[in-house]
Amino acid sequence: VQLQESGPGRVKPSQTLSLTCSVSGASITTDYFWTWIRQSPGKGLEWMGAIGNSGNTYYSPSLKSRTSISRDTSNNQFTLNLTAVTPEDTAVYSCARPRRGIFSSTYLDAFDPWGQGPPVPVSS
Repeated sequence: VQLQESGPGRVKPSQTLSLTCSVSGASITTDYFWTWIRQSPGKGLEWMGAIGNSGNTYYSPSLKSRTSISRDTSNNQFTLNLTAVTPEDTAVYSCARPRRGIFSSTYLDAFDPWGQGPPVPVSS
């Protein structure tokens, strides 16, 4: 199973950050939570949210008002939208699949696989 993120190299404050994760080797309609995580400079891993095999979505309470996750089953992709970004949203964003039996985690070892993620600076 491989995950590959795609998206902009830079986002300006107040804009919407959109990233797409392309999945190969597994279907996103299988029994997993397809997840977005991020790591900001000098901070730990942050679980942002996930979309389940049935399309149900789950979000971190701290990001819920600005985050949406959707999917395109025909292309086996899922997408993150983060609105009203600020410089504090500067991070490496990765898509990931948690190990079976895990829903969310702030430890990278809980995920297998995960994409390398693009660093996304938020600046004007």
